Amino acid sequence: MDGAGATGMPVEHRSTRSTCCYCGVGCGVVIHSERDARGRESITAVEGDPDHPANAGRLCSKGLALADSARSLHGRVLRPELRTHRDQPRRPVDWGLALDTVADRLSRIVERHGPDAVAFYLSGQLLTEDYYVFNKLAKGLLRTNNIDTNSRLCMSSAVTGYRLAFGADGPPTCYDDLDHAKTVLFAGSNAAYAHPVLFRRLEDAKARDPGVRWIVVDPRRTDTAAMADLHLAIQPGTDVALLNGMLHHLVWEGLLDQDFIDAHTTGFAGLKALLRDYTPRMSAEICGVPAQDLVTAAEWFGRSPAALSLYCMGLNQSAHGTDKNLALIHLHLATRQLGRPGAGPFSLTGQPNAMGGREVGGMATMLAAHREIGDAAHRAEVETLWRLAPGTLSPTPGLAAVDLFEALHGGKVKAVWIACTNPAHSMPDIGRVREALQRAEYVIVQEAFAGTDTVPFADALLPAATWGEKDGTVTNSERRISRVRAAVAPPGQARPDWWIAREVARRIEARLATPGAAPLFEADAPEPIFDEHRALTVGRDLDIGGLDYARLERDGPQQWPFRAGHATGEARRYADGLFATPDARARFHVTPYKPVAEQTSARFPLRLLTGRLRDQWHGMSRTGRVPQLFAHSPEPGLRMHPDDAARRGLAAGTLVRIASKRGELVLPLELSDEVGSGTVFAAMHWSGQHLSSGGINEVSLPSVDARSRQPELKHAAVRVERAEFGWHLLAARRGDALALHAAVQPLLRDCGYAALSLQPDSAADASDGQAWVVLRAAADAPPPAAWRSTLESALALAPGPDILEYRDARRGLLKRVAWRSAHAADFIDGLLWADTQPGGDALLRAALAGGPWQGPRLAAFSASAVLARDPVVCVCRQVTESAIRAAVHGGADVPALKTQLGCGTVCGSCLPQLARLARESTHA
Repeated sequence: MDGAGATGMPVEHRSTRSTCCYCGVGCGVVIHSERDARGRESITAVEGDPDHPANAGRLCSKGLALADSARSLHGRVLRPELRTHRDQPRRPVDWGLALDTVADRLSRIVERHGPDAVAFYLSGQLLTEDYYVFNKLAKGLLRTNNIDTNSRLCMSSAVTGYRLAFGADGPPTCYDDLDHAKTVLFAGSNAAYAHPVLFRRLEDAKARDPGVRWIVVDPRRTDTAAMADLHLAIQPGTDVALLNGMLHHLVWEGLLDQDFIDAHTTGFAGLKALLRDYTPRMSAEICGVPAQDLVTAAEWFGRSPAALSLYCMGLNQSAHGTDKNLALIHLHLATRQLGRPGAGPFSLTGQPNAMGGREVGGMATMLAAHREIGDAAHRAEVETLWRLAPGTLSPTPGLAAVDLFEALHGGKVKAVWIACTNPAHSMPDIGRVREALQRAEYVIVQEAFAGTDTVPFADALLPAATWGEKDGTVTNSERRISRVRAAVAPPGQARPDWWIAREVARRIEARLATPGAAPLFEADAPEPIFDEHRALTVGRDLDIGGLDYARLERDGPQQWPFRAGHATGEARRYADGLFATPDARARFHVTPYKPVAEQTSARFPLRLLTGRLRDQWHGMSRTGRVPQLFAHSPEPGLRMHPDDAARRGLAAGTLVRIASKRGELVLPLELSDEVGSGTVFAAMHWSGQHLSSGGINEVSLPSVDARSRQPELKHAAVRVERAEFGWHLLAARRGDALALHAAVQPLLRDCGYAALSLQPDSAADASDGQAWVVLRAAADAPPPAAWRSTLESALALAPGPDILEYRDARRGLLKRVAWRSAHAADFIDGLLWADTQPGGDALLRAALAGGPWQGPRLAAFSASAVLARDPVVCVCRQVTESAIRAAVHGGADVPALKTQLGCGTVCGSCLPQLARLARESTHA
């Protein structure tokens, strides 16, 4: 469709169906874009695809903001960069030199030190086709299994649990089960935040049938837990004791399907012997919950016509994550709560294509199509399909993520190629990861965004295309394969990930040049790569021999297995009671309870939990580009129970130092009774791009599950104490938020504490696309003049026209306010407030509110009253908590809130919080 742009020049408008790039729900999207007469392309809007079976048109706050995240090219990696020495800056080069250099460096390292001196670290946000080429490059060409992925950090215990219990990876469930479940058990899943579109579907099912019961197992009272019929607020890490206790009760009450156990499983006798010790009373004491609540949960589950479990990082990110997964699966096997509508153990995938990466074997511990590295027959099958000489593939499993970076630290691995992920922020014990990257002989970073904590370590920085610019496929949590389509061309010299890997592979292949060997990398587009992948799956549990791009184009997203000759894929697995094990029987395993890997002590008396914010994603390299996504949680913080804070003499907003055996960081304190006494919580998202530290993984634990190799990112023992600083600064500026952020970010590292965030502009005349950058900083003493000069220049807050200043050098006090005049009124356009104590919040809130300044400009310097922050609950409509509470006080329930204020009517991500606020006000 054609039209005219703002300049009057003709504009071509297009709509492209694709898939969201965030969580594993795999929502379909429609990307609206335009191309002007000069050939310039841009994404202008995104909406949910009503025809996609995963979301039927719904999107969460993050998905709805995708167009905003793509609107600016500021901070994109647009050309290859190389450096010849670690102490020199990188310089721009052309693709030919970049690819030749990378291929040469990797080849020479392999020639000197062997294949296992090279490693690859990939991402669950890559497309299946990208993953496939990397897997073939590592295992088929370089002959190393050292290729792992950040999915190791989130899903590997779920994978291991499924494989041990059922014989194969992959949930036996589908999204339609959300509509049919009569009991829903959330275990370590704050689905209201992590998978909001699925949570909307669960809310709808409960509204249709109020008899549906929700059980939430979580140490925190999350928004998901607040909506539960039963919240089991267990002590951190005690999930196995709880689940064993529930199964003990089911055994005692005869609520098992013994015929199914006898005919279709093995190992139950050994588990039953263990369960004798896990009485509900003993289990409840371990977990710190009432025994009657444990019994109630078991009764609801065991007597339900259809019980569905939804689980995520709370189970997986643990040194005993595999046992936690198995203990939950045991409940389903023992009661035959699987293989029928509404029943089954459903692992909710964290990333958009963690499943696809597993399918192609893009992990260090598996081969393509769920084959085993240690199985000679499986290796031979892949060698035949890849046309490799017999014995080419290594029989030795590669290094999983934590082991990979430890080997890099120790010098066993010399070079690492990192694609589409940010291990300098997301790995546990990131101080040691930074050391590993610094020590490495060669670091390749393939990335779309320059602003990640890993990019500074790159010897070669390769510009990658990103969402909206790529073609291929992804697989979501219900095993559904969807097409990802490009709406616009990649900017600058950015290229698809598969293309970059293939071009390096071709150069290495030419250098190795085995006479008569078949070329490995002939595919020159995503579709033939997908065809190679599906050929490898034929006859396997994930057989997609009947699925190709043509079918996906004609019939839309499809679930695997999808065998040749079939009209559709398989929605539910194991309905016939036949499993993917050699004897077709599922396996029970003995799962004794073991405590968290790091216990509290007199030195480190508190238990740290980590988790997600509602509107941010992982390391915020994409969501951190969108000011309105900061509105719900504008700044980082550490949440502590009010009683624990009072005992330590700490108040809300106090800067506190969080320390573990591995490192420390400073955060402002938040008081909340959502965490129990003795427990603190911090969000995982904040990185060195927004903090003076690398984020909460400065203190996290690198202990891993012995079978899945997944680290215990959820728990650590810490201490919390007041952080004293003699100088405090608050600075804010309205303008091009991404440019302002980039200018200020290098200053963070010089502060004892600093936090940098974006905020939407609420001004009545805010039609110019401007937003706010807000910096809070603290140090032992005022920083050097050069630091202050850089800050003032970056934020245009140096003395000048429309800058009002008050200074008291003796007290070390400096106040500046920048003004903007519009519509015959004054508006605050920026501020700088430096003092020996924190201050300026009242002025900042007046500025962010966006209204015209009332009274003389000089009155801004007296705006020193402490004003409580009015949190934004609904980011789509920018509705604040005070407005909602006022409406509830006037008698409004959730439907009335939606009608009166518009909150909850766009993406619905705020609905759980609206319900909680309505209940709290009713009970007050």
